[in-house]
Amino acid sequence: MMTRSLFNTLTIFFFTLVSISAFAQDQTESIHQEIQNRTEQIFDSLVKIRRDFHMYPEVGGDEKRTSTKIAEYLTKLGLEVKTGIGGYGVVGILEGAKPGKKIAWRADIDAMPYKATDVVDFASKHEGVRHICGHDVHTAVALGIANVLEKQKESLEGTIYFVFQPSEENIKGALAMIDDGLFDMIQPEEMYAMHVTPFPAGTIAVKPEEMFSDYKRVDIHFNKNNNSDALFDFTKQAVLSLENISPESKFWNMQNMGDPEIGIASPKSIYKNFTKVDKNNFSIKKTEDGIKISGYVSFSDKKQRDAAIPSLKKIIADSKFAEDFSAAELVNVFPTLDNNERLVNESLDQLSGIYGKERVLRMYGVVADGRSDDFAFFQPKVPSVYFFMGASNYEKGIIAQTHSPNFAVDESCIKTGVNLFSSLIVERLDQ
Repeated sequence: MMTRSLFNTLTIFFFTLVSISAFAQDQTESIHQEIQNRTEQIFDSLVKIRRDFHMYPEVGGDEKRTSTKIAEYLTKLGLEVKTGIGGYGVVGILEGAKPGKKIAWRADIDAMPYKATDVVDFASKHEGVRHICGHDVHTAVALGIANVLEKQKESLEGTIYFVFQPSEENIKGALAMIDDGLFDMIQPEEMYAMHVTPFPAGTIAVKPEEMFSDYKRVDIHFNKNNNSDALFDFTKQAVLSLENISPESKFWNMQNMGDPEIGIASPKSIYKNFTKVDKNNFSIKKTEDGIKISGYVSFSDKKQRDAAIPSLKKIIADSKFAEDFSAAELVNVFPTLDNNERLVNESLDQLSGIYGKERVLRMYGVVADGRSDDFAFFQPKVPSVYFFMGASNYEKGIIAQTHSPNFAVDESCIKTGVNLFSSLIVERLDQ
């Protein structure tokens, strides 16, 4: 039988735990409110910074001015700053008041060669170069996160690394930073990044594993064959047979990726479980051992990708060219993004609890236009997540369709990025 003294002791202990838990929750909620307040205070300055980067864009390998501006900003905040990593890469290090978890945030900083006229009042002053992929926004958001979290450093336990990566568009920057010792300088336990998309401003979206259906090259090798035209036609048809999308499907209108019913953020998405073939990109080449025939195929997921080569081998084995067949392989053209499932699920729960499920979207399909992001090169090194951030305002005719001549962003997305991703880092440090 429990004595009254023991009962009283346990009661006091229980209510003490409840009080500590409530206090901790209040503290967390207070931090997120302070994040939003600080973001509001610096928003106009971040827009100014973004427009400056937009007016003076620099292509991969030439980001000298951009890098200098980033380093100056981080230095003024009081962060430890390292420059010249993998070219014009910059790393800012923010130490919390106490030791703890280590988290990295990556932003790409380069622009693109592009001749079409800019569509904004603060147009590019560098002829033939434009920020039409939103990296000027990415950089401004990352600087904003650094500013906001620096103000909270006395409440933070752990270390935050801000990685500003050059040369993303030419798929060189991530590997260059790694080769230059990035992960000797920093030791993150988790790593995060984002990219603007045509989703509505105010939202972010993510899913586990693949985010893009990047193209892979399929190389099929044959021993010497005199009838190369027939072999080429057969092999082309074999690769084309991998495609499992009806020609009449709404899939082919890429604008449908944003459709609320069938787009990539819908549970009924038509942008999943697919294999797509680039019908206009086949080649044949003579080799020392025979002939190599190549085509390009993109996949929505690992299951589709893993099935491709066995399917091709079976088709060839059942054909008159079976004896001439040597090998078949998939070759990476772009790196494949592969988000960590646990981190995705935890991030979605944490952010939707703070900012609402209507702003924090779970994706079900993948971007189906064959692109990728070299953030994927960091992912084997560190458990990581790559987000999409909405930057469009359809009522104003602002569509953040990257790599398009009319690319523009609703700059309110900068506020969204700083708020949500600052809160995410705070939550992850506390995890």
